[in-house]
Amino acid sequence: MTTRTRTASVAALLLTLTTLPATALAATAEPAHVEGRLPSGATYLMDVPTDWNGTVLLFSHGYAAGPANPAQDAPDDATKALLLQQGYALIGSSYATTGWAVTDAVPDQLATLTTFTERFGAASRTIAWGRSYGGLVTTALAERAPQRIDGSLSLCGLVHGGVANWNNTLDPVFALKTLLAPDSDLPLVDLPDQRTATAAATVLTAAVDAAQTTARGRARIALAAALHNIPVWNQPTQVRPAATDWDAQQANQYTAVRGLLNAGFNRRQEAEARAGGNMTWNTGVDYARLLARSSVRKEVTELYKEAGLSLRTDLAALNRAPRIGADPDAVAWMSRTSSFTGKLTKPQFSVHTIGDALVPVQTESALRRAVTAAGSSALLRQAYTDNAGHCTFSAAEQLAALHTLEDRLTTGRWPATDAGALNSRAVAADSTTPARYTAYRPAPYPRPYDLAHPADGR
Repeated sequence: MTTRTRTASVAALLLTLTTLPATALAATAEPAHVEGRLPSGATYLMDVPTDWNGTVLLFSHGYAAGPANPAQDAPDDATKALLLQQGYALIGSSYATTGWAVTDAVPDQLATLTTFTERFGAASRTIAWGRSYGGLVTTALAERAPQRIDGSLSLCGLVHGGVANWNNTLDPVFALKTLLAPDSDLPLVDLPDQRTATAAATVLTAAVDAAQTTARGRARIALAAALHNIPVWNQPTQVRPAATDWDAQQANQYTAVRGLLNAGFNRRQEAEARAGGNMTWNTGVDYARLLARSSVRKEVTELYKEAGLSLRTDLAALNRAPRIGADPDAVAWMSRTSSFTGKLTKPQFSVHTIGDALVPVQTESALRRAVTAAGSSALLRQAYTDNAGHCTFSAAEQLAALHTLEDRLTTGRWPATDAGALNSRAVAADSTTPARYTAYRPAPYPRPYDLAHPADGR
């Protein structure tokens, strides 16, 4: 559609884009690769194959801590290559800022779509899709700008929304401090800067590392992991432990708990700065009830028995510990910008790995709950892949999800979304990468919060 456009200068690129007539784009035989900058300062990418099939995929990338902030228009190179071969146009922006940037991401993604339409003409179909934090952005687009898209696809997304995410991130950190560092004065919320956040994370990481050397400490780490629903197999490099190998299960969780502290402190501080204060609370939370709803509670009870430690006593200690209250204005900001009503007007397909420690698969239960309460359940389908890690989808699995959503858009009815049907689609799309869809039902999300039931969890 146009000659390949590559330039190190944004000014030169914009000049090229504004001087090359649309008729020239249609006459050329090369695929288009366009890079540009939006008025917000966000950059964007567009890749349009010569034989564009009329569908544009608006990709929302995951959380970027900065300072690097590249634009992305596909989740990975292998999937991107297959999509371009099949004729899809791929677009996506960097978002104007890094971090919890939903207030920039949504308008920047819509502006990228507008720029694409002005450049290449209207698409016959527009699908919003994204991974991880980009799944939250995608779901926000689906709720707030449904007139701009035909459907949405969330992959390993934060589809529980911002308030639920930060509440559930607070719980394991609160448990670790209470049980492993009870005499420390490290702050869990209202973090004034990244230096304070890093220092607090360092103190608690040291406490976790020390605890891992004893049976009592390992049991308590497992309890904290259970409050976040950290799975016992959560990285592709890990050996999948046997169903009753409690020690191996806890060892796998230990690594994930250490990694969670970055989100619990450094990423929290950045989000608090945007929200204007602490947007989370555990007032009124009964940690015994929270554990009872956890997908890994059996492991916790067994490790406590092995350690000769009273689980009831530790849960009572958590319930007696001084609680954390939220700043109402910060909660309101997070609710307004980053939580969901569940009201869908266009089809959404949401897919998750079952072994995700960072954004546990139970987030899908929170999405289902909100969508059902809003009366939109007919528009939502969910599926699960039997693999460990955050967003560790194969190219085949991602294309299978996309093609399933496309069938729904074409026919007006959902095709089969069982594991067998999805794996058949995956093999047909790319037989060189794994197809691991599985029948799965996630446990309830431990700390639900959505705009349909905003008081839940208080």
